Amino acid sequence: MLLALVVIPSVSLEESLESVDQNELLKLVSEKNYLVALFCPSKSMEKCKEFEAGLTGIKEDLMEVMNEDVPLVKLVDSQMVEAYVVGKTDKPVVIMFRSGEPVIYDGSANENTMLDSLIRFKEPGMQELTDSSFEHLTQAATGATTGDWLVMFFTPSCHLCSRLTAALETLACKYRGRSMVAKVNKETTGVKTGKRFELALDDKPDIILFRLGRMYRYKVERYDIESLTSFITGFYKNYPAESIPLPLSPFDEIIQTCVEYLKANPAIAGTCICVPFVLLLALIFIMFLRSEEKTEEEEETEEDEDDADDAKKDN
Repeated sequence: MLLALVVIPSVSLEESLESVDQNELLKLVSEKNYLVALFCPSKSMEKCKEFEAGLTGIKEDLMEVMNEDVPLVKLVDSQMVEAYVVGKTDKPVVIMFRSGEPVIYDGSANENTMLDSLIRFKEPGMQELTDSSFEHLTQAATGATTGDWLVMFFTPSCHLCSRLTAALETLACKYRGRSMVAKVNKETTGVKTGKRFELALDDKPDIILFRLGRMYRYKVERYDIESLTSFITGFYKNYPAESIPLPLSPFDEIIQTCVEYLKANPAIAGTCICVPFVLLLALIFIMFLRSEEKTEEEEETEEDEDDADDAKKDN
């Protein structure tokens, strides 16, 4: 009996995850290639114990696949989870960091399911596209063979866009080979592409699914993994199927830039409208003056010719 009392606690200690705080987690994230963190809300501790047991059970197999040490830690009632998860955080959340990049595990506490998913998450799935690569890779306008693309257009100052990165990375890894997931900085490297789809430079994400030569804009202000998964797997059919505009030509870009500038500067726009009108009036006036001068010259020429004729007759 005494031996049993000694052995059981030691096994329990080995099977529990190390508890860390936010600073310790950030330090580990910066130091390790791979890290798995379990965020536990105190009101869901029973459920957390299931995930903790599952993670503990796959630790050795996970490290063998990754071929290196993979810390598995937990944080209780940490507000840090809100930096990676959009929506409710009243349930346990498992996040894997790959060289600092987060991806959310949204499955059950089953060991096999968890291990398979985390192995699939080993390599990042989401791409970042630019003006020069967008059409070449997505072939959006032609609806060619590169498959479906879910694209988030963002600005660097958009806090919500940053929080969405982990959820989109989850979709990219889960549907790798079936659907592509990407992001475009519509303020810098993707400004022309953002203008192509008439996107405003505001601090909110614009999410568009490109599929078979049509585009579907995500219009629901719910950005949890379940809602995004539903959209990409079929709910997009409830949105209007829009034609995909062709890439802007250099001339179109110039015209669009001018129009946007005039919209942003209405006083200048008024001047620009008045100036051509004034120039037109000036041109008409100048032509009128030239016409009058020409008439006077013709009259003077005729008078000179008449005088010459009279002089010949006198001689």
